[in-house]
Amino acid sequence: MKRSIWFWLYFIVAIIIAVYFATRIFLVCTGHGKLSYVRNISISADTANKDLTPVAAAAAVAPGTRAFGQTLDEINTRIASSPGVKNAATRRLANGNLSVRVELYRAVAQWTDGEQYYPLSADGTIVNRPAITRNPNTVVFRGPVPKDISSITNTAHNIVGDLDYLEFIENRRWNLHTTGGITVMLPEENPNAAIASLIILNKNHQILSRDIDVIDMRDDARILIK
Repeated sequence: MKRSIWFWLYFIVAIIIAVYFATRIFLVCTGHGKLSYVRNISISADTANKDLTPVAAAAAVAPGTRAFGQTLDEINTRIASSPGVKNAATRRLANGNLSVRVELYRAVAQWTDGEQYYPLSADGTIVNRPAITRNPNTVVFRGPVPKDISSITNTAHNIVGDLDYLEFIENRRWNLHTTGGITVMLPEENPNAAIASLIILNKNHQILSRDIDVIDMRDDARILIK
């Protein structure tokens, strides 16, 4: 008898809970109740101190929007397509609000078309957020860039005071253009060592301050100056 009472008690409680959640789901899907609407969007990034306003704008979900009015895929696609965003993940919380997590490109240099300067990530991605001025002490590239510029960028920082821009030639080697108008033709193999030699040569002989047009360092046995 006692077992029968507990069985029916648990059964009734289960029915009440099921009805409660079914009612909540019905209200949300039909646009009734607080859970049917997005009251806020929380946005976080893998990099601190970044302006996430463009990400919020790309989401295009204002407070009061129906939670199920747009699919998460649509929202996430817009966010992932916004400038500076590498990856994005959007999920709907139990309270109807949205949580967005983005991975941003980290600029290590700049790329220029001759008029504007764009952030450039280590994997060679040009971020469509241009500025009209060059950032101080920043390595600048022109033309096509390879998929990995981290090594050449780190080395070029040692000569950034004399560097105008770097240019990738025939998808195999670099030309270094100085602020004095000199073109330095770096070798295909180990361009970092060539830049280090150029720094020493300039320190000892101020070669980058001379009236020359080209420094050809493609031959390991000799340096040609024109």
